[in-house]
Amino acid sequence: MLGIPRRFSHFVYGVIQSGLTCAIAAGIASFPFIATGTFVIHWLQSWFVAWIMMLPIVLFAAPAIRNLTHILTRED
Repeated sequence: MLGIPRRFSHFVYGVIQSGLTCAIAAGIASFPFIATGTFVIHWLQSWFVAWIMMLPIVLFAAPAIRNLTHILTRED
């Protein structure tokens, strides 16, 4: 366990969520490269660029999205 303080859980969540989402999207976009044998290198490059660009968006948008979901939903 890394022991990251819980107050930083928003950032940890954002890193994991954006990394996983970008990995899946880059894999789908790189699928045509299987035939040429360059899938892995193309996938890694695509994932890295997408993740670097998406991480700040996820970190800054998550609080707004969380607030919007509280506005749009109600307690049971």
